[in-house]
Amino acid sequence: MARKNFDELRRRLRERAPNSDVAVEAFRQAMQHDLTLADVRRAREFTQQQIAAALDTNQSGVSRIEHQTDLYLSTLRSFIEAMGGQLELRAVFPDGELRITAFEEVGAEAGSESTKAGLTPQPA
Repeated sequence: MARKNFDELRRRLRERAPNSDVAVEAFRQAMQHDLTLADVRRAREFTQQQIAAALDTNQSGVSRIEHQTDLYLSTLRSFIEAMGGQLELRAVFPDGELRITAFEEVGAEAGSESTKAGLTPQPA
């Protein structure tokens, strides 16, 4: 099988699909926002041992958290806060999104029914 020059293959792709660069860039940017907990930890330059110390657990406990598919929100919040972040929860609907604040430790303020239920409307 003949080897192809990558630049030649890219040129042929551009001829067939002139907007392919735009689609590839959009895909790349979307993928940057889909990270695992381990990806976030590494990007923030933390070790599992550092997170373990902050969570009062051991390295294998951090590894277990990073690989779980179902976490308590409190565990996720603690993990994010151990890296200096703040966890926010939102629900996305076709007509907009809501920030869910029922899990935050904030004083209850009088307001609309959605605010009383811990929901904060967000602009779409």
